[in-house]
Amino acid sequence: MLSFLLHSNDSITVTSHDTVFFGSSPFQYKPESCTLQAHKGDKIKVHYHGTLTDGSVFDSSYDRGDPFEFTLGNGQVIKGWDQGLLGMCVGEKRKLRIPAKMGYGERGSPPKIPGGATLVFDTELIAVNGRTSAGAAAESDDSEL
Repeated sequence: MLSFLLHSNDSITVTSHDTVFFGSSPFQYKPESCTLQAHKGDKIKVHYHGTLTDGSVFDSSYDRGDPFEFTLGNGQVIKGWDQGLLGMCVGEKRKLRIPAKMGYGERGSPPKIPGGATLVFDTELIAVNGRTSAGAAAESDDSEL
């Protein structure tokens, strides 16, 4: 479970060493109005750019032009994502710094992610449960007319 202290300047201090660290300025961008937020069990769509701490890129949905969609909190992704994306608002951009034990552990994910690697993700929440805002449905190939 994440344990935070929220400060008036929007900084987050993580009080557990086994969790995701958001950095001294966690929100790269947060919309003024948060009408749609990601919760456990929501199907979310996220754009991301993943790097190692040395800056080398191991994956990027931005480069593919295809955001990643999954159910939050169901173990479909690394633990750092399941925890670090909770509470994000649609349109928010958040940087996640994820320790190995919340990522791919000591085994890594060869050949691009070595064992014990800390991962850095620049993320952007695109949609929650098919909605890009409180009233708008996200474009989908399987939408009915």
